[in-house]
Amino acid sequence: MSRIFNFSAGPSTLPESVLLKAQEEFLNWHGTGMSVMEMSHRGKEFMSIAEELKSDLIELLNIPANYKVLFLQGGATGQFAGIPQNILKGKDKACYVNTGAWSSKALKEAQNHCKVVVSADSKASGYTEIPDYNDWNVDENAAYLHYTANETIHGVEFQDIPDFGDLPLVCDMSSNILSRTVDVSKFGIIYAGSQKNMGPAGVTVVIVRDDLVGHADSKIASVLDYAQQAKNDSMLNTPATYNWYLVGLVLKWVKEAGGITAMEQHNIAKSGLLYQAIEKSSLYSNPVKEAFRSRMNVPFVLANAELDADFLNLAGKNGLSSLKGHRSVGGMRASIYNAMPKEGVAALIEFMAEFERTHG
Repeated sequence: MSRIFNFSAGPSTLPESVLLKAQEEFLNWHGTGMSVMEMSHRGKEFMSIAEELKSDLIELLNIPANYKVLFLQGGATGQFAGIPQNILKGKDKACYVNTGAWSSKALKEAQNHCKVVVSADSKASGYTEIPDYNDWNVDENAAYLHYTANETIHGVEFQDIPDFGDLPLVCDMSSNILSRTVDVSKFGIIYAGSQKNMGPAGVTVVIVRDDLVGHADSKIASVLDYAQQAKNDSMLNTPATYNWYLVGLVLKWVKEAGGITAMEQHNIAKSGLLYQAIEKSSLYSNPVKEAFRSRMNVPFVLANAELDADFLNLAGKNGLSSLKGHRSVGGMRASIYNAMPKEGVAALIEFMAEFERTHG
């Protein structure tokens, strides 16, 4: 069976060349006679993989020297609790922006650790926009300001970086890291799960500025303590070794493709074609205001919801998988991360047009 076009929101499609490379090296990595998943994480073979992984991420994101780069477990969800426990630094409140399902989850978790100031909230709009920065209620005495760069469920994405002076900016970039250029120096913390643009599920990248390390709550679990993890090169416990290796292969694929600048142009082109097709249609529509539409996750609904099942069934038969929207919002969602080729988006657009012709 030939490979399908997988539009899953995560775990998501991976570059075919990465999968083939992993297949080639699966039983015998670089003449060692063993698979990466069998290696000791303390052995020289795996240590070389870990060093390249870190070096490549620093190079791709141009991470300044005054940041720690950690590869952890627990997903972004683990960091929802880890962040306030690490960087409150004796303060009792933090600012959170609510623009969708994932920022809402982060906000609720933080409430277990401090007072949360909701600086902006787009729930009333159905999470179809980002409130104007001028209307945000940002407390300068808070420990930090948190936001989610891209909401996978609602398809809302920040197109720039909020600026509120010296207040540390904390950002969940799980679903758009490596997809667009970003100035890391503007953030106190960037964190991201790996299962969208970086590789398979199981790795959580945390990029944290040095001045925010070493202030953890005394009761924090050691695996969440940035200082302890940094001291132990992210190996306080046995890491997800094979997943590190696969993330490393994806990073090399990004470099070979031209780096993040090339990825950004690739994503602008893909998402532009899909949004254009939706705009021209009388059957499909996207609820998100144009200025805030995600390049990564494109939700759309059919004018007649009774056609949803037929759409998904026929899409599957045409090799277009995982287009069903999240249960909380319904409709459809096409996740078109870095590894989704332009041909996949073109195939989806062609199918949508034919479905509209026969069912519209």
